[in-house]
Amino acid sequence: MTAKALPGDPPGGRRAALVWGVGTLVYLVAVIHRTSLGVAGIDAAARFHIGASALSSFSILQVLVYAGMQIPVGLMVDSLGTKRVLMLGAVLFTVGQGAFALSHSYGMALGARAVLGCGDAMTFVSVLRLGSRWFPARRGPMVAQGAALFGVAGNLVSTVALSRLLHSAGWTPTFLGTAIGGAFVLVLVALFLKDHPDGYVPAPAEHAGLAYVRRQITDAWREPGTRLGMWTHFTTQFSGMVFLLLWGMPFLVEDQGMSRGGAGGLLTLVVVANMVFGMLFGQLIARHRGARMPLTLGVIAATAGAWAAVLGWPGGHDPLWLLVVLCVVLGACGPGSMIGFDFARPANPPERFGTASGIVNIGGFTASMIMLLAIGVLLDATDQDYRVAWSSVFVLQVVGTVQILRLRRRTERLERERIAVSRVESVHRGRETAVRD
Repeated sequence: MTAKALPGDPPGGRRAALVWGVGTLVYLVAVIHRTSLGVAGIDAAARFHIGASALSSFSILQVLVYAGMQIPVGLMVDSLGTKRVLMLGAVLFTVGQGAFALSHSYGMALGARAVLGCGDAMTFVSVLRLGSRWFPARRGPMVAQGAALFGVAGNLVSTVALSRLLHSAGWTPTFLGTAIGGAFVLVLVALFLKDHPDGYVPAPAEHAGLAYVRRQITDAWREPGTRLGMWTHFTTQFSGMVFLLLWGMPFLVEDQGMSRGGAGGLLTLVVVANMVFGMLFGQLIARHRGARMPLTLGVIAATAGAWAAVLGWPGGHDPLWLLVVLCVVLGACGPGSMIGFDFARPANPPERFGTASGIVNIGGFTASMIMLLAIGVLLDATDQDYRVAWSSVFVLQVVGTVQILRLRRRTERLERERIAVSRVESVHRGRETAVRD
């Protein structure tokens, strides 16, 4: 089924692309900050004199703050607008990254990552809302995947540029340099970003009080499409996220015996594959909405199969070709998680989409937080047995897949009913217009 233009849709165009581009640039810089620890995990362990569990605490706390902020951020975006929320987010993740650059103690560094996670949490939902205000609804899948591609580009900067800069310039100059990038995008938002195009001002709504908050969250959660989106995000995203965020580099270097350069090349492959899959998934879903569920289940099955092959390979190190296959498959995790927003979008009106997006976004980051903690604890408990630690991936996949299958049919039925009602209303509006003319 191909998405159609809806009455009252914003027109898109060059102005929309420019404004949306500024917002996604903020998201790109936020992802650089978020994933910078992924190439510095070994250096961080040496700098702060910590073990695997303590090292995982950096990313766990950051992701915990990120996940916990998603519903509040969704409410903030719905009530305050995108520009204010993005500016606040840029201030927070810039301050957090700067403090992390100057940290010499574990406690101070941990607090800095928490502040960074709070600012990072304000970016992606804001960019999704910005896209829904500036582009027609039929562009929704491409806008979501396009925003994700900016995040992938930020990840690419971390895995390629920051890893080299870290070992040439050192800890403090590297992290301070990325913090300066945050200050730069803050200025861009202040000068060029606008919440909505002229002539498309959203209808005024009550955005105050506990009753509003309760109603927004309750109405969004009641929609099976929102919950299906959350579990889709939960089940598809975490494996690739954890690999890039923290544990991919140590796994490849310490368990597989690769050099840092070789391991960095495989992390880069994950990012490049993410970009390719993102473009493919966005185009396919924009033209055929029925592809969402097959793509979701396909990503889950491919990820489980790749990890089963890697972890079950007999002997010591896995062959390089198998690690390459794993990294290509992990590249599909991010684009797969974006499908969650495509399940939630038709189920929620524009004035509630920020809140619904926050609920969806909680899914993958909650799973990532659980996985980060599980790997750290299992590594310490098993004397650094990465194969046992990474086996925890299958538990979360089973839990999420059961929920996806449980919610699938009801979501599809309600979406078909809404489409039928929308078509009838469009016909009536057309007849009324013809009569007036």
